[in-house]
Amino acid sequence: MKFFGRARHRPSTDWRLATDRAFTLIGDGRYEDAGALLTRAADLEPWLSESWFNLALLHKFRHDWEQARTAGLRAVALLDRSAGAPDWWNLGIAATALQDWPLARRAWQAYGLRVPATAEESGGDEPVGMGLGSAALRLSPEGEAEVVWGRRLDPARIEVQSIPLPSSGRRWGEVVLHDGVPHGERLLTMSGTPTAFPVFDEIELWAPSPVPTWVVLLEAATEADRDALELLAADAGFAAEDWSASVRLLCRSCSESRMPSDEGDGNHRQDPHDHSAPGQPGPLGHMNTGGPGQLWHPERECGVAAPAGLVRGLLDGWVADSPDTREWRDLEEVC
Repeated sequence: MKFFGRARHRPSTDWRLATDRAFTLIGDGRYEDAGALLTRAADLEPWLSESWFNLALLHKFRHDWEQARTAGLRAVALLDRSAGAPDWWNLGIAATALQDWPLARRAWQAYGLRVPATAEESGGDEPVGMGLGSAALRLSPEGEAEVVWGRRLDPARIEVQSIPLPSSGRRWGEVVLHDGVPHGERLLTMSGTPTAFPVFDEIELWAPSPVPTWVVLLEAATEADRDALELLAADAGFAAEDWSASVRLLCRSCSESRMPSDEGDGNHRQDPHDHSAPGQPGPLGHMNTGGPGQLWHPERECGVAAPAGLVRGLLDGWVADSPDTREWRDLEEVC
């Protein structure tokens, strides 16, 4: 095959050595040194799409989206094939980060995804309505990682629907840019059928949320009392989450594997991969939810996502509906 009159060939030994060394440096976090080597590799073999794909990947790691888009465009221009090529996916991430919606739609379509006609006809607007469903999201994947649930807006963005712990620095309702390759799965059992959901790694915050996160200690006599607060918050357009039940401490290996989730309608039990202390309330331990054969603990540490002017009224309303079985105290804004 010839491209611009030049025969395509296997990359040279110098190209391979420079590229291999660059990815070793990337693994060590030495992005500047890796960039010099990958630029040299692109100079050696400018006709190879891999030269520009590798540079685009490096710029993605550095969150340099303008450079990632430029290198990504050069990579896809040199592709032998189109559908399914990861070059298009990385270009879609860069375009989404830059809100370059025409290019993002083009990238997803070239990769082989169906973009709804309404999105195509929306001109410069973002490609919404792709129907990608729910997924799990790993916040701060290189730090104190936390996996939360969210709604996929498109192939590169998730709207956070859990209430993250304050250590993550993230809030309910934020939109996060995420990577394309999932690391691990979470299993939900709905109507008796287990369903696997991918866990994507956060790249960066795409759109912040104005809604603060609060932590509050509840006295909920029954699981139904706890559920009533979560429903009350949802009906108000916000959220409440029983951190005493939803938080588990997992090692990295377990987190990046296929793990059952306490969401859904399956039996809740202490699993062997949970590295927190059974029965210990709060975000450093995993407390059971009172399923068959389990003891319900009335004291719950709960996260609430709601505006400052609403949160106390929400909690007071929850107590007023059943004052003999509900109480709250120690409300604090944490994020």
